[in-house]
Amino acid sequence: WVGPEGLGRPAPARTAGTGLPTLDDDEPGRKVGRRKAMVALGGTAAVVAGGAALAMTPQIRSLFGDEAAAGDATGSTVTDGTAARPSGQQPSTVRTYTEQNESYMGSRAGEALKKNAPTGGRTFSGPAAAAAETKVTVKTVLAKDPILHLARRATFGATPAVVSDIKKLGIDGWIRAQMEPDKLEPSKAELKLAELPTQKLDVQQLRAQRDQLNDQGAQPEREMVDATIARQIWSKRQLFEVMVDFWNDFLHVAADFDGGEVYRNSFDKDVVRKHALGSYPEMLVAANKHPALLIYLNQKDSRKDAINENLARENLELYSVGVDGGYKEPDVRQAAMLQTGRGVDDKGKYVFRPEQHYVGKVKILGFTHANNSSDPKKAEAAIDAYITYIALHPSTAKYVAQSLATRFVSDTPPKSLVDRLAKTYTTNKGMIKPVLMALFSSSEFWAAVGQKVRRPMEYLVATYRTLGVSPEASPKNNNGDNKRTPFARGLRQIHDKMRELGHFPMGQPTPDGYPDVYVAWTSAGTMLNGWNEAGELLAGYRTVFTYTAPEKLVAKPPATAGAYVDALSQRLVNQKLSTREKNLILGVAGVPATAKVDATFNGAITAVARAILASPQHHLR
Repeated sequence: WVGPEGLGRPAPARTAGTGLPTLDDDEPGRKVGRRKAMVALGGTAAVVAGGAALAMTPQIRSLFGDEAAAGDATGSTVTDGTAARPSGQQPSTVRTYTEQNESYMGSRAGEALKKNAPTGGRTFSGPAAAAAETKVTVKTVLAKDPILHLARRATFGATPAVVSDIKKLGIDGWIRAQMEPDKLEPSKAELKLAELPTQKLDVQQLRAQRDQLNDQGAQPEREMVDATIARQIWSKRQLFEVMVDFWNDFLHVAADFDGGEVYRNSFDKDVVRKHALGSYPEMLVAANKHPALLIYLNQKDSRKDAINENLARENLELYSVGVDGGYKEPDVRQAAMLQTGRGVDDKGKYVFRPEQHYVGKVKILGFTHANNSSDPKKAEAAIDAYITYIALHPSTAKYVAQSLATRFVSDTPPKSLVDRLAKTYTTNKGMIKPVLMALFSSSEFWAAVGQKVRRPMEYLVATYRTLGVSPEASPKNNNGDNKRTPFARGLRQIHDKMRELGHFPMGQPTPDGYPDVYVAWTSAGTMLNGWNEAGELLAGYRTVFTYTAPEKLVAKPPATAGAYVDALSQRLVNQKLSTREKNLILGVAGVPATAKVDATFNGAITAVARAILASPQHHLR
């Protein structure tokens, strides 16, 4: 088990079988075989919750039922999840982003994590002051270096450039710079995103060219995911990209929904990215007028004489107050009635249809409105006022605070921090930057070194980042007559690998987004698959990108095996490993610490580097 404390109890030996990734076979005469050393180093994590092993691939839960007969939108009887409900949705089958995190943490492994989490805390005058005054007392194998801690949490993986920038600008200066992403220059990879042709097209162009794009094999929704992966790996606007990923789980619209090929790229640009470091109420209002969300959750099919409750329910349950936020079935029904009239026209644009809008007084969670006009401006103003109300509700403040603290601090964030962040959210009317600054200025953030484990996507992105993979094609690349550039093909290869691992940007098919706690993602097969992918990158077999040869990762390799492992681990995970871990890695190479080695580690450099990338120090963030 690679948990926040590092190595857990060694797992029972497993026999090779179908689907087991191909680690190097043990060689005769080795004291410690490569497969055994890798498994011992990383741990075979299989977490049991409620007696059932949690698989890596997300389970697609049944969320929407068949369309049923239209109900009476003005009736006094509220349906309760039976077939008579127009949407046919069963409330009990839906989990909120926070609720699913908490349910996973109820497992045996979750309880172990809770015992090691920091408790209590305070807010300082700024992040640097908080870092300087906070003592790290939790058990962790990570170096208790505040610069490395910030680099791991506020980016998709520490790199020499990021660490250098933090040291140069100072903790406060670096965070301030990251809070202004538009002022940071685009990376070479971001400039190369022009090689993804569909990303330059708007909704109307995507609709008009749909057949042509299909004939070319272009998939706009997949190219959007490709572009997101490129930004995660290479963008200098790392905090912004982390927040984009956060909102894509919190205000989740799946990339692959029916219509995503036309509308999801616009939702990414005009809703999530536009407001990721801005105002959440404004983001939620914008989302509720965007064709992607209106189609994804069937709002375009809801009218005053045939109410569809899907979007109204998820606005409350997933996107604002949360399942325990105090709303009841009459609130959902009233909200669904109020939101009627919003839809998508034949040209793929948002439209408000006053003839389909229910007119009449509504009361939802303390929000009341006469809603007595079908005039588009007045009716839409009523809906926007309601969306803003729930976005600023105290339960929403707590929900956002809890989710941010889970993402940046620990799987079991202290209540003291959540309460302070919720207060900051409310005081600043849902503006995100003040909440993030309060989080980075808290002792809880700086005390939580090693308390987050990378999810599969995060592990893969961090591996690309630490290995310094370049977006430029290798000189050995021969693109032939392929219509897609090496860069575009390379991004799709990473995308496909993430799909194989069960975790990719905007990939969750249901509206609840991916869980953000360690025990939801533990799988021996997935970990081994990730390690093998690291081996592929080190070997540099693919030519769509340029890779640093493993023997050149350390500028001047030491002449003895033990010292070389120290230097290589410093290069890849920014610290030396423990004696136990170091000996396991030496076992991978089959040499003692004092053995003389050349730059290739006597031919074992790829296996040694891959073993370091299988260590807890690379799994933790």
